[in-house]
Amino acid sequence: NDVFFGRDQQIILLTGPNMAGKSTYLRQVALLVIMAQMGSFIPAKAAKIGLVDRIFTRIGASDDLSTGQSTFMVECSETAGLLLNATDRSLIILDELGRGTSTFDGMAIAQAVIEYIHAKVKARTLFSTHFHELTKLEYSLKRLASYRVEVEEKDGHIYFLHRVSRGSTDRSYGINVARMAGIPGPVIKRSLELLEELETSGNGPRQLDLFKTLDYDTSMLQSAAEAASTSQLETELLELDLNNVTPLEALQLLTVWQQKAGAREDDRDGSN
Repeated sequence: NDVFFGRDQQIILLTGPNMAGKSTYLRQVALLVIMAQMGSFIPAKAAKIGLVDRIFTRIGASDDLSTGQSTFMVECSETAGLLLNATDRSLIILDELGRGTSTFDGMAIAQAVIEYIHAKVKARTLFSTHFHELTKLEYSLKRLASYRVEVEEKDGHIYFLHRVSRGSTDRSYGINVARMAGIPGPVIKRSLELLEELETSGNGPRQLDLFKTLDYDTSMLQSAAEAASTSQLETELLELDLNNVTPLEALQLLTVWQQKAGAREDDRDGSN
């Protein structure tokens, strides 16, 4: 499979069913970039790869029991790290961002991250997703291109072609994959019935109307940053290591800061 990034194609949005090879494709690109940059030969007929300062990845699903971080918390922490540190010379690999929470929450976060990378970070990005509604972003983000991993459906069965091509897919084939995994027939049959009901009633996941492309005004952000005071509260916030804070500790800190902010507001009202 080929991969192309250029001035007009900065973000590749990849859709396709589970087991079709999306994650393998993403990992393959990251490994080939590392091999090429260290001077190694790579398995390709031809390659022209620009220098990459860093590679950022958000791949896999795992929690961290030792620090009390859930799968979704780990996912968000890693995503925050890449958004804050990536540059336009970086390579970003995002695999199924947003699957650790509810459908609409996950879709909203995934779209907002894509828009931020497109508008602010401008790094070369491979973004695989099971939110097929996100492919419509191709019409509003000029440097985003939709690709799909092809499958062939025949006699009620699907065959993975492991071929990446231009375009998008509107089905996840989740029930087909469940059948292949050995889920009992009655469960598969009931799943098909429920899927038909959901599609008929229109209660399936839809793109929310409130999803609008965010306009990140750099001058406004810079002015706000310059106008911010260096109070003790802000200093504590800036010094906080988000990667080493559990959700419980974060809630406790937020409570303390809220009390301090409330006390400051009361003092201000009293002086007036």
